[in-house]
Amino acid sequence: MNRLRYSVNLSYEILDPTGDFLLIVEAAKTARQSVVSEHLALTPPVEASRYTDPLCNRLLRIRANKGPLTVRYEAVVDIDHRLADGMSIKEIPVTELPFDVLSYLAPSRYCESDRMMEFAMREFGGMRPGYSRVYAIREWVRNHVRFLSRSTNERTSAIDTIVERTGVCRDFSHLMIAICRALSIPARMSSSVDYGADPAMGPPDFHAVVEVFLSGGWYLFDPSGVSIPTGLLRIGTGRDAADIPFAAVFGKIESKRPFIEIQPISDLAAGIGLPLATTSAISTW
Repeated sequence: MNRLRYSVNLSYEILDPTGDFLLIVEAAKTARQSVVSEHLALTPPVEASRYTDPLCNRLLRIRANKGPLTVRYEAVVDIDHRLADGMSIKEIPVTELPFDVLSYLAPSRYCESDRMMEFAMREFGGMRPGYSRVYAIREWVRNHVRFLSRSTNERTSAIDTIVERTGVCRDFSHLMIAICRALSIPARMSSSVDYGADPAMGPPDFHAVVEVFLSGGWYLFDPSGVSIPTGLLRIGTGRDAADIPFAAVFGKIESKRPFIEIQPISDLAAGIGLPLATTSAISTW
């Protein structure tokens, strides 16, 4: 088990009489991730409402008056990873997939899998189906796309990324998801924080990764390769970034860059160690 403490600070200036916010920054509560403690502070104090959807996304809805607004959330989170031998993990035929997984085969806003089929079949169609093929897709994306901060924007899709060959974590994830779906492998996005990223890349930030449905479970992949996978806590889960923005704002609002901190907590006597790299397949769902 791993334990992580993280905090998120969001700062805004509301220029209209009121501004509305939908935030997904709180740690998800799942069978394999528990929240040990958490605290939310809104400055100035404003009323907020919460909703948790079927994917365990915890939506925070806020309406604030004109002026500054600061949102600070901090939590201590435990992750109980399920580790498996990739050689034993298989792809599942579409006819045997659970009904609630089928939506992750379809194209979505940023993952145009219907336009990726010829490429996907040419590059990966001849490979033996299973975890090794999905890992090969992850490696192809990591090796053929260059990580470049601020090189893309909210309109960049998987097709753009395969043409431009540059992007940030969400672009790597969208491309891998689109390729998997083009091969009839269910794939989706999970939002997290980039624990383990090289400090030379800048301060800690939100981080997008991929989950692929194999052998009856969702397995985690980081196609950007910048993080330590066992240190990836779950915040949001969806078809692509359109489903799980950390902040959706409505109105005339100026946003400052988020400030994020994350650190591991170890307690060997309690069986809690530091996140470490592993060659095992990882599931946190």
